[in-house]
Amino acid sequence: MTDSLGHRAKFGVLAPSTNTSVQPEFDAMRPWGVTHHHSRLVIPDSKVTGDKSFLAMMDGIRNALFPAFEAVLTCSPDYVVLGMSAETFWDGLKGSKKLQRALDKVAKVGVCMGSDACQAALRAYGRNIKRLGIITPYMPVGDRQVYRFFTECGFEVVNLLGLKCRSPQLIAHESKRTLRDAINSVNKGKVDAIVQVGTNLAMAEVAAMAEFWLDKPVLAINTATYWYALRQYGIKDRIHGWGSLLAEH
Repeated sequence: MTDSLGHRAKFGVLAPSTNTSVQPEFDAMRPWGVTHHHSRLVIPDSKVTGDKSFLAMMDGIRNALFPAFEAVLTCSPDYVVLGMSAETFWDGLKGSKKLQRALDKVAKVGVCMGSDACQAALRAYGRNIKRLGIITPYMPVGDRQVYRFFTECGFEVVNLLGLKCRSPQLIAHESKRTLRDAINSVNKGKVDAIVQVGTNLAMAEVAAMAEFWLDKPVLAINTATYWYALRQYGIKDRIHGWGSLLAEH
């Protein structure tokens, strides 16, 4: 018997407890007949002042991931979406594939990660997308993992800007003006596309606006991840207002 509200799909969504951007952005993009069921990775809003404290935060995320994952599976979702990104880029392409295998083994349903979503989204725009500008909320140790992942996927990272946000919760406090300036900062040196990672940066709206003016793909990770989840599950709805990825691909 089909779920009465999620008759097209029930998506289980994982995000850290400090994250206040994934849920509203996913909900704003949600097509009719798809429902979201959130499970939180419980972590403290600890201060992040450098690489050491960033790594401590990452340990907290890793420890909380599978308990939250197993919790959301109790509602029998049709598909699971990871609304967290740093861990999906860790240890490059090999590390991303290892995490995917571990999640698939537990889930028994499809699982979408931000790293795969970004790569798939860039491929959707064609072979001419090679040179990237990247924005993160991370400290340098996190930036290096993102750089490694995209390089191993065959892209050239021309510019990378880490905003060095001071706690996981404060990532969501970055203003639209700050995000606009970050886009302009990495849009130098014949960049083919701009990619933002870090799911608590509320970038979806700004990315769509910037894409229109810059006339090139500007991918917010929440948009890319949600697009990938829909398409992987077989939902092909064109959703307007969030950039060309959801509207045209």
